[in-house]
Amino acid sequence: MAAPILPVSSIAATDMMRPAGSSPSGGSFQDVFASAVQTVEACGNNASTSIAHFLSREGEELHTTIMATQQAELSFDLFMRARYKGISAYQEIMRMQL
Repeated sequence: MAAPILPVSSIAATDMMRPAGSSPSGGSFQDVFASAVQTVEACGNNASTSIAHFLSREGEELHTTIMATQQAELSFDLFMRARYKGISAYQEIMRMQL
């Protein structure tokens, strides 16, 4: 005999009704930007450390080194794309006539 179908658990509406890109704490743009910069720097530092450990033969595996460098590259690329979008939006606003 088949097991009965159980009801779906409810989803908290407060998590779904938040604007895209906003954090639950509602931090300012400066806080979000500083956090993004710190995250990108941390990924770069992690990649540098991983490379140094691999080259000094301190037990670092090649695949973990490659993954760390790829993560750093992708996070920097995403950060730069967001920067370009922000600059483009600013330039578009500056071109508007009042």
